Amino acid sequence: MRVSAVSYLNTWPLVWGFLHGPQKGLFDFRFDLPADCAEALASGAASIGLAPCAELDRLGLDFLPELGIACEGPVRSILLISKKPFGQIRTLAVDSGSRSSVALSRILLAERYACQPRFVPMAPVLDEMLAECDAGLIIGDPALHLEPSTLPYEVLDLGAEWVSWSGLPMVFAVWMGKSAHLTSDVARAFADSCGFGLGHVEEMVSAASAERGFDRDLARRYFTEHIVYRLGPRHREGLELFRKLARTVPAAV
Repeated sequence: MRVSAVSYLNTWPLVWGFLHGPQKGLFDFRFDLPADCAEALASGAASIGLAPCAELDRLGLDFLPELGIACEGPVRSILLISKKPFGQIRTLAVDSGSRSSVALSRILLAERYACQPRFVPMAPVLDEMLAECDAGLIIGDPALHLEPSTLPYEVLDLGAEWVSWSGLPMVFAVWMGKSAHLTSDVARAFADSCGFGLGHVEEMVSAASAERGFDRDLARRYFTEHIVYRLGPRHREGLELFRKLARTVPAAV
């Protein structure tokens, strides 16, 4: 069975068992940007994908309810960086690799700051984004390579902002697919892979440093503090609120 997984660092604990542990070889993996995971599911190129939660309604798919990529505070890898006060943003350059992050920025700017900027898709290069737009949205590994405290701009961690505003965790991505593919055996394999990954954090930290140039302490905090992989009732409550708002909060025209 073909599985599409996100190529960013935040996916590693979910797939570490499939790549390096007892679950290796159970599925045929491909690695994509989050939005491309959704397209692989839509086209049939993948049967299961770790896709943005904003895609659940569009694709009409089921999902594994106990696993995902979530946060209960600062997520560190989804940053909205602005030259202006957030309520004055009129143009927002977005790294459209994750539709959940784009939808989340639209929701929070509208609900928290009464702001509905025009979104401009761009490559995740901060200087280029801010040369053309009032603010930029950078996600995933490019965001982790920035140090928010040293930037001469206003910075919103959208995970922290959602939790502060909603009082609920934020779920960014889940394993989704047709219900026929998400059997109990499949769910068990995915849970076991995640368990293996969370039991081998130091191996992942070493690999993140050697292969992607991340500071070891940052990688360790990211895997163990910023990202939550096992989902419970409150995470699913947060997911349902996000899905509702993604359908109802209007986009700028």
